[in-house]
Amino acid sequence: MSQNEEKKICGIVMPISTLDGCSEGHWSDVLEIITEAIEESGFEGNLVSNADDVGIIQKRIIQNLYENPIVVCDVSGKNPNVMFELGMRLAFDKPTIIIKDDKTSYSFDTSPIEHIEYPRDLRFSRIVDFKLKLAEKIKATYEKSTTDTTYTTFLKHFGEFKVAKIDKKEVSGQEFILDELKNIRMGMRRLERNNQFNKDLLRYRDAFEYPTSDEDMDYCLSDFSSSEIKKAIDVVSGHPAVLSVEFMELEPDHKHLRLRLRDLKSKDEIEMLLRKISPKGQRNRHVDIRKNV
Repeated sequence: MSQNEEKKICGIVMPISTLDGCSEGHWSDVLEIITEAIEESGFEGNLVSNADDVGIIQKRIIQNLYENPIVVCDVSGKNPNVMFELGMRLAFDKPTIIIKDDKTSYSFDTSPIEHIEYPRDLRFSRIVDFKLKLAEKIKATYEKSTTDTTYTTFLKHFGEFKVAKIDKKEVSGQEFILDELKNIRMGMRRLERNNQFNKDLLRYRDAFEYPTSDEDMDYCLSDFSSSEIKKAIDVVSGHPAVLSVEFMELEPDHKHLRLRLRDLKSKDEIEMLLRKISPKGQRNRHVDIRKNV
């Protein structure tokens, strides 16, 4: 492939959040490994949930599952969303490569398809071999799918089926703009509902879930600058009477420090230290809010 040629997209389907004892950081490392292998094969890796345009995420995923020339799917941990998206891709009968870690068992329905394994512990020497295998498999699979008229990923192994397709229609520029504005308006309404819900939740939490405790100190940092907040946390964390420090952002521009103290006598001393950092700071703002609920 020449440098002037635009790289084709290789879609990626995989877990991205904590699953089967593996953290988000683990899946981030796996994504980097898969992406490197894809790039070595001459493609550009992209999660099927990613897109340059703004739109409904489910629509975006389906569109990418249908349009991407080839897709790599990691079924490690058997995440339900991953398995569903794999099923859709196989229903389109388009080039698909399945990978999994060595701790995940095979699924009955997809076991006839070759799976490329990698070590869950991501041991370097075995990962190097895995990346080479995956890169070669991507190149070979794509080449076969574009040159062999009888190529099939899955369906035709079991009989004659009509492959699912996504119908497309041409629309005028005006129709497209109106459709996008409609999507944006719907998104804004969802945000407004979510924001109102969060505000109501915070009012409820302020009113009922933050009673003053003899062992806790709650200090409002709403008038503190970012540097003052950092200084405040450093000061109270180093105080001998402080057992623990919790920083909370109840809502935008409404931040609190909650302290667990060894004794009550230290409250006034700690409050004086905080007032020196920012004399504008006020204590227990949520008490005032609770009075108005």
